Amino acid sequence: MDPHDIPAKLAALLPGLDCALVECAGQSTLEVPAARVKDVLRILRDDSALRFDQLLDLTAVDYPGRELRFDVVYILVSTAYSRRLRVKTRIADGGPAGPALPTVSDLWPSANWGERECFDMFGIRFEGHPNLKRILNPDNFYGYPLRKTYPLRGERDPAFLEYKETEPA
Repeated sequence: MDPHDIPAKLAALLPGLDCALVECAGQSTLEVPAARVKDVLRILRDDSALRFDQLLDLTAVDYPGRELRFDVVYILVSTAYSRRLRVKTRIADGGPAGPALPTVSDLWPSANWGERECFDMFGIRFEGHPNLKRILNPDNFYGYPLRKTYPLRGERDPAFLEYKETEPA
């Protein structure tokens, strides 16, 4: 199936879905509303004409000046049809609870660590994730280092104050 036909196919399977396919530098990006992203990803994986059976990567981008502050990007591969597709959704900061999306670790087990990294670095929660905790920073680390509002020099976090610089042996 041609990537340009994907929005029409999804709209037929998910009535009321508003999505768009954007082409840039030879890469296709499907922009999907956050409320429907898991439904769309499930169809992209399960439909026999699409078969995006591999989640290659999952990441986020912070745009602090926008109302929908975060883009969450899923990079999919169809090994059956030798195709790639990026799926992008936008979410708001979410107030005190923080931004959230449903987990896709039940669709692709490879999403497990990518979702944990997005949680650790951006503070994006993935509801239903089996083990959503920090993966790179200590559990008691404060803040989200890949948010563009994070101080460039970091913060004097007590989690790292106990470590002392040493001379090489």
